Amino acid sequence: MTLPAQSSFFLAPLVAASGTALLVAEEEIQELDPTIVTAGRIEESLMETPYTVEVTTEAFILENSRRTLPESLQFTPGVLVQKTAYGHGSPYIRGFTGRQNLLLVDDVRMNNALYRGGPVQYWNTVDPYSLERIELIKSQGSVLYGSDAIGGTLNAFTKSSNFQFEDEGRFFNHGMGYYEYRSNGEGSHIGRLETAFGVGGEFGVLLGVTGKEFGDIRDSAVGLMQNTGYPEQDLDLRFDMALNPNTTLTVLHQNVNQDEIWRWHSTIYNPGWQHDGHVAAAGTYKSRIYDQERSLTYIKVAGEDPEEAAWISRWSATLSYQTGRDSEAQDRSAAAVDRRYQITEIDTLGFDLSFESPLADGTLVYGLDYYRDLVDSSGYRDRGAGLAYDPSFRPVADDSTYDLFGAYAQYVWRPVERLEITAGGRYTYAAAELGRYYDGAAKADLYGATRHWNDFTGSLRALYRINDCWNLYGGVSQAFRAPDLNDLSGNLTTRSGTPSLGSVDVDPEEFVTWELGGRYMTATRYFNISAFYTDISDTITSVPTAAGAGTSVTTNGQDGYVYGIELEGTWEFRPGWVFSGYAAWQDGRTETPAFFGGPVIEESASRLLPLSGSVALRWTHPSDRLWIEGRVLAVAKQDRLSASDRRDTQRIPTGGTPGYVVAMLHAGWQATDNLELTCGLENLTDEDYRSHGSGQNEPGFNAIVGAKLSW
Repeated sequence: MTLPAQSSFFLAPLVAASGTALLVAEEEIQELDPTIVTAGRIEESLMETPYTVEVTTEAFILENSRRTLPESLQFTPGVLVQKTAYGHGSPYIRGFTGRQNLLLVDDVRMNNALYRGGPVQYWNTVDPYSLERIELIKSQGSVLYGSDAIGGTLNAFTKSSNFQFEDEGRFFNHGMGYYEYRSNGEGSHIGRLETAFGVGGEFGVLLGVTGKEFGDIRDSAVGLMQNTGYPEQDLDLRFDMALNPNTTLTVLHQNVNQDEIWRWHSTIYNPGWQHDGHVAAAGTYKSRIYDQERSLTYIKVAGEDPEEAAWISRWSATLSYQTGRDSEAQDRSAAAVDRRYQITEIDTLGFDLSFESPLADGTLVYGLDYYRDLVDSSGYRDRGAGLAYDPSFRPVADDSTYDLFGAYAQYVWRPVERLEITAGGRYTYAAAELGRYYDGAAKADLYGATRHWNDFTGSLRALYRINDCWNLYGGVSQAFRAPDLNDLSGNLTTRSGTPSLGSVDVDPEEFVTWELGGRYMTATRYFNISAFYTDISDTITSVPTAAGAGTSVTTNGQDGYVYGIELEGTWEFRPGWVFSGYAAWQDGRTETPAFFGGPVIEESASRLLPLSGSVALRWTHPSDRLWIEGRVLAVAKQDRLSASDRRDTQRIPTGGTPGYVVAMLHAGWQATDNLELTCGLENLTDEDYRSHGSGQNEPGFNAIVGAKLSW
């Protein structure tokens, strides 16, 4: 089978429709059955994984011009990529987003105590150009990675020097430079330089720097959307060293800085949007600007014992340190001056210890992890007399800590050749200690509130191999999310300007997901179908304080369910020609009080993925030096709205978000052994559209050219 250039794994053809691929040389792997790591914390082939898995590679990101981590998931079945701002992005995975999905970088937990309800911007602070591949495990549950893993667990694996595959002796001449230009609106530029050096078989270093200057975007209905552009600077440094033939030391540091990201939908630069009778409201603020900084540093030691009788076959220990700084400036001035500023700073210490041991007719994975967040927070307001400290505008409790500890074990049992049963459990302890937090009823700061919770979650999965081509998989997984500092003490502006406050009385959320799926794989065909049902209990949601009130407060006020079906497939119908596609559909209902003490309202779940699908056709020249791919993406109208969706008038038009069909064309040419050229024509018909729940329309017609020079 001739595979597309973006990957040598079998799943690469699926990239054309769903962004699924892996990155390893074809001759070095079993091309029909790629290796997955995140699903079970062990290396296992896709056909042995009892979950629905999607994998995206560095090559797919470059060839398909995916400028952010969330956008790299745009063609993934079951995922809605919501963007409150052009510089933000929060994927809805099987109906869940933000703190109800878990983000990892090299197995290190990115979620922290500042993640708020609804969409968050933090997924956009992982530079996709620093990544080797991305693994998304849907509905995994909380057993292996802890709190928050409800809709999905995404593990972003960083690039390395691959020193272990180099010849003996020093190597210096490995690196690449990449440049991309986007024509839409004011034009955008992306550039990256990276280099790798070291001693083959002993150690290696990879250093990368990415610079991005995104201009304001334009579409055919709104025109130029002023202040949607923003700059970003990224740095990543990774050192790997062989301590002995079976043990490796890894040290990584990465830093991301984003400035002047406007929440355009809230501001006067948003004139509103009309499309086929649907109307999204105009903004009212003079400005609403976010700045974001994040860093991650970790030290990891990992080893394996090749002896067949070894009690511990693999192990790893990771110590991590993260920093983050968020700031938001709002200018709501109208008849009177009203400028507001919020700042949060967080430091996170983490430790992870994991083991893998053969046991009887299976494999046991077990370990523990601990994360501690230290948070400082402040708020200021200017009503015309100058900037002054205002505790009522503090975003979360100041001088606070949050601890999260977990211990887990999971056993993969193979009682017979064709059957694999996976069972596991996790104990979780979470504790929050609030420093200063503002009490709206008392109109004063309170001090020293503490809360803690214990939980046990379990998972039972099975996979049955019908034959060498077909398997069935499924099971039930519990998930758990402990309240974080935003739930307990948040003071946010949500939706289209609604104040939302935390409550120290909230308790954990609980979820149970049932899933059934099947896979078919041959040398030229791949097909996967999966169906899921997630039961929702005691979700923390914002409820108006009274009928018609403009302020909401968090409470465990929502129960419900979400279910859906996903299909994806690829077919190489003749050498060099690959047809691929996917389709996905979701539905769900929730029960939520209309206001505190008010009637319970049954309604559609918020921001459900509309019926959506994509088909693509890719041709690759027999030399593998030239490829062309065409794609059509179709999304139906989404008019199943919750009450909170209907109140979000600046982002969701009256009557729902209109459907759309967009076409795009991408191509690539390996001009020389060192130079690769790519180009793309996106939104060929200049359609005016937006992703459901987003704060601005997507760009109109966009010509994209890229060049990658390797050495």
